[in-house]
Amino acid sequence: MCGICGWIDFDRDLDGPAARRELADMTATMDHRGPDEGGTWIDGPAALGHRRLAIIDIEGGRQPMTLQEDGRPALVLVYSGETYNYRELRQRLAALGHRFDTSSDTEVMLHAHREWGRQDPCSAVSELNGMFAYALWDTAKRELLLIRDRLGIKPLYYYPTKHGVLFGSEPKAILANSLAERAMDADGLRRTLCSIADPHNTVFRGMREVRPGHIVRVTREGIQQISYWQLTDSGHTDDMPTTVRRVRELLEDTIQRQLIADVSVCTLLSGGLDSSAMTALAGRVSDERIRSFALDFVGYTDNFTPGPGRPTPDGPYVQEVAKFVGTDHMDITLSAGELIDPNVRAATLHARDLPLTLGDLDSSLYLLFQAVRQYSTVVLSGESADELFGGYRFFHDPALVQADRFPWIEVSDGIALQSLDPGLVEKLDLPSYLDGQYRTALEEVPALTGPASADPHERRMREVCYLFLTRYLPPLLDRKDRLSMAFGLELRVPYCDHRLVEYVFGAPWAHKNFDGREKSLLRAAVADLLPQSVVQRVKSAYPAIQDPTYDRMLRTRFTALLNDRDAAVAPLLSVDGSRALLNANDNLRGVEHILSLQDFLTDYNVSLAV
Repeated sequence: MCGICGWIDFDRDLDGPAARRELADMTATMDHRGPDEGGTWIDGPAALGHRRLAIIDIEGGRQPMTLQEDGRPALVLVYSGETYNYRELRQRLAALGHRFDTSSDTEVMLHAHREWGRQDPCSAVSELNGMFAYALWDTAKRELLLIRDRLGIKPLYYYPTKHGVLFGSEPKAILANSLAERAMDADGLRRTLCSIADPHNTVFRGMREVRPGHIVRVTREGIQQISYWQLTDSGHTDDMPTTVRRVRELLEDTIQRQLIADVSVCTLLSGGLDSSAMTALAGRVSDERIRSFALDFVGYTDNFTPGPGRPTPDGPYVQEVAKFVGTDHMDITLSAGELIDPNVRAATLHARDLPLTLGDLDSSLYLLFQAVRQYSTVVLSGESADELFGGYRFFHDPALVQADRFPWIEVSDGIALQSLDPGLVEKLDLPSYLDGQYRTALEEVPALTGPASADPHERRMREVCYLFLTRYLPPLLDRKDRLSMAFGLELRVPYCDHRLVEYVFGAPWAHKNFDGREKSLLRAAVADLLPQSVVQRVKSAYPAIQDPTYDRMLRTRFTALLNDRDAAVAPLLSVDGSRALLNANDNLRGVEHILSLQDFLTDYNVSLAV
């Protein structure tokens, strides 16, 4: 796992003092993603930077890495992520005559592109099983390829310039270059207020994300987006027992692949079905005792109050699974004071590069990863199982399923809206924005084939599953990546293996919900691995602190913000609406959202263009 960045300028030789300083500044912003070592490569119009977190081939995996031909660099690569099938690819390439100087997966990527991607880069990328975001410079073609994995597990941003492009694993790398402006326009503000992944814009004006499953090709002639993977209809014909068995086989193979590392590996354990199954499978295939970690709050279990989406505390289930599986387990217990600490909130904001929309859920995850990193360098997480297998309540509420909108947006997205200036709310017109995003996503959904295509409910559930995988999941993956990599902790997500995703997405909803419960298919595939209490446990969301001290401290800070007429966020707010938000019950997320927007505008010196 690493951090990458770079700069292409087709009208300039970047091998000069000023450009070198800018590249050094860009690369330095990625130190946290790659604390072990760094490097740069500059030649003519191309300047590439890399910070490394050494996971595989500690000595031989240094980057930027070049593939030499006739004594000169032919391809230059900066790579972030892991390719889990690199050993198989290496064997195939060696049989074709390729020779390797290291045992790293990065070198395999270079040779894969030379062998299979010379004419079409999609042919090379399609061979990869993993999570990755990388940049490949072809010195002869003077062509840059920016490539991102199929689900968007690893982040990759780019910023078109007059004569080329800037790119980086995180926006902060791009913002370190003087060519990038720190501005937020109406689309950027819409992005901060809506819980959907907009594949066409980021918070910062002019900046873009490489879309999951896509390649961005940059040449002197311009920038081109190329799709190398998309969800399709597989024409699923397996019966239920076969489908359950195949899911189990894919999970076992995936987790075995993702345990490969030259450093220690652990798991996040919440006591829910997803993380418990993952941990149990890891324990079965690992040669060593698995270490597991769970998040807890001071007094949380003893004083737990059930609420929507959180019917039970995690603690008792975590302990039962850890004992049942035999993990070396540790609880990371946090207090309200730690979560509200201004330094923690500022660091969390800086890790994410966007206004926090999840408040204590983000700062608690940040502190959890900080603690885990003291013991391990790689951690497995159960992200995407809910989106893939139908774990959220939205999948099972007929009214939400049939509503002609994103199922998780029940009224209007963004509780913070009530505190915004009415004129601004009218200008942003979020209902139209959300509807446009929704219609665009629906146009992408692959049509059902076979007998299921005649069932209206099956057709709608295909749409719902697609929406969750492509518009709901990406921000969650980004959150996990950014908060873990803030400490140089590599987070792997077995449920995002593209083979598993393709297979389960293609299965009919009648299989995924065969017993009328959430995640029926996954439950059946792993039932023998876990205590029955966990197998039967109703989903409970990521824990939120319930200590009233946190609420009081948050409201005190929000009151101070409303009294500050010079606050950066003040031009966006309605004083009356903000005070109503402050005094309302169950408004914590809205308060968090406005406070984080204020911090973001201030800390990043962002100009508003709305």
